[in-house]
Amino acid sequence: MRRAPDDALKSLAKVVAVLGAFTTARRSMSLAEIAAATGFPRSTAHRLAASMREVGLLDQGSQRDRYRLGIKLFQLGNTALANMDLHREARPVIDGLNRVTGHVAKLAVFDGRQAIVTHSVSAASGTPLTLIEAAPVHCTSTGKAILAHQPPAAVDAIIADGLERFTEATITSGRKLKAELRLIRARGYSVDEGEHQPGMRCIGAPIRDRTGRAIAGLSVSGPARQLRKAEVGALAKIVIHHAQLIEAQL
Repeated sequence: MRRAPDDALKSLAKVVAVLGAFTTARRSMSLAEIAAATGFPRSTAHRLAASMREVGLLDQGSQRDRYRLGIKLFQLGNTALANMDLHREARPVIDGLNRVTGHVAKLAVFDGRQAIVTHSVSAASGTPLTLIEAAPVHCTSTGKAILAHQPPAAVDAIIADGLERFTEATITSGRKLKAELRLIRARGYSVDEGEHQPGMRCIGAPIRDRTGRAIAGLSVSGPARQLRKAEVGALAKIVIHHAQLIEAQL
């Protein structure tokens, strides 16, 4: 008997829910933890995990009692990045931003909930790194630059999900976050003053589509003792310029 389309969609949604339960802070999980994170019965979590392991979406550690994301996702992610116009057009601009400023340069795209860092260039070596790393939008420079140019409903949804505190400087109030986003729109750039990682300072600018909505963000970052506060204004102009170069190429 063929499975109904609705059943197939429900199964796919469950697979996505399992994948989404993994984070950079929660790199591996037991079946009980997967069930708790997704809300699925343990039997459903077991069935999904076993099937996903068979096709490479999940992997198991040597103890075989914990699951982690599989190498197949890395392969799919690299293919997706290679086919993204944004990623392809942005790479030489990001490299140039790193050379001009001497600071770490990053590109992050918005998935509706998080800023996904897809490309980073090291400050010390200038070595480009292709990576996929999720970053919160309420306390990172790329995230705030992106969020400042989203519809009010999208901002409200982020606030409703909860603004997690990472450091003493993290904005956890919806009212304060909205005030910060208004400031970002007015001046054209965002600043992360140790809000995500203590002692770090980051400057971000949005990359917008034709409608004016930010689809990505560009940033430079470094330890606050190296990326000094007095340099923020001048560096912001450079970051904005490079973000606009990417916009023009898309």
